Amino acid sequence: MTPRTTPRTTLRQAAGTTTRAAGVVSEFFSGFATLFRGFTWWKRRPDLMLLGLLPALIVAAGLVALVLVIATNAEAIVAFVTPFADTWDPGSARLFRAVAALGLLIGFVVLAAFGFTALTLLIGDWFYERIWWAVETELGGLGDRHEPGFWRAVGDSLRLVVRTVLFSALFALLGFIPVIGTVLGAVLGFVFTGRILAIELTTRPLEARGMTRVERRAALRTRSPRVLGFGVAVQLCFLVPGGAILVMPAAVAGATHLSRHLLGGTGGEDAATM
Repeated sequence: MTPRTTPRTTLRQAAGTTTRAAGVVSEFFSGFATLFRGFTWWKRRPDLMLLGLLPALIVAAGLVALVLVIATNAEAIVAFVTPFADTWDPGSARLFRAVAALGLLIGFVVLAAFGFTALTLLIGDWFYERIWWAVETELGGLGDRHEPGFWRAVGDSLRLVVRTVLFSALFALLGFIPVIGTVLGAVLGFVFTGRILAIELTTRPLEARGMTRVERRAALRTRSPRVLGFGVAVQLCFLVPGGAILVMPAAVAGATHLSRHLLGGTGGEDAATM
């Protein structure tokens, strides 16, 4: 027998749905607060945070230099790899190579943007290890510390970069959908990239606990809205000129807070507030 639906029951169901939605929104913005806790470490350990700027500066300078080199030599590179166009009509060949050169430059810029965090974390592991370890120590320390190894870290970083590029290409294709395609692709791409940033930044503190990739993903799913909010907050900082460099030390510290919260330790909602 089907239970009878009354106006009171409907109101209770609507209230329950509203409460759950409010909880998800609250968790999402708690991710923003987690990044803010990372920024508070500029007051606590400015020496470590300044040290954490170096890897991002090095990577950013290197990527900008590569972009300039490719921009300067794009036509020559395209001409070298497209000798078949020499037999075409001169006007058609120039147009084809100009479009290909522009595509090469845009493609590299997109790849550099997506790979910036992974490359910075990889190159700056020695620097960022000191930041997350200082946060771990102040929040209660860590038991047995596991070292994942250099090549495993390289493999994880490459996997995330490849995955991000593939999905970003898919989101770019959404832009061809009339009316809503451009907005839908941009929003989904931004949200997806934010989640990837959160995954990258929490890898080190979770790996230090001996967690496998599958176990890390399972832990992140327990607080998906908060994880997404944290990643989106970092992504928003990246949109500010120079923000990608300035936010990295705070993002590493914030990711350590987030990792401890995921596993039920201190450093989540109430710990380490200023």
